[in-house]
Amino acid sequence: MADLGLWQEPRPLKPSFHLVQVIEVLARYGWCQSFDFSPTGRMCVRGAQTFLESTGHVTATDRGKAVHYLQNQLARQGVSVRFWEWNDLPYNTFRSVEAAISAASDLARKNGE
Repeated sequence: MADLGLWQEPRPLKPSFHLVQVIEVLARYGWCQSFDFSPTGRMCVRGAQTFLESTGHVTATDRGKAVHYLQNQLARQGVSVRFWEWNDLPYNTFRSVEAAISAASDLARKNGE
């Protein structure tokens, strides 16, 4: 996490930046399905968010806002399940997950968050 600058004076970030950090964590440590945290250290979207919240990089309130933006983006894509269920769908890849999170970050940024 030090490579990402996440251990040096963590400060809570607003939802758009939190979502970018989720992508960075997943890219660095690996994305997985069916586990928040896999035995090998990979994480799903919810696991990465939990990790970032537990280390002071997002507040529970801003994490909730980020989830809202992600759910809105998934709804735009025709997805009607919760994001952690969507994460585990068999057709998902890291690239599709990354694209959806990035689009959700863009939505948050456009709304000043």
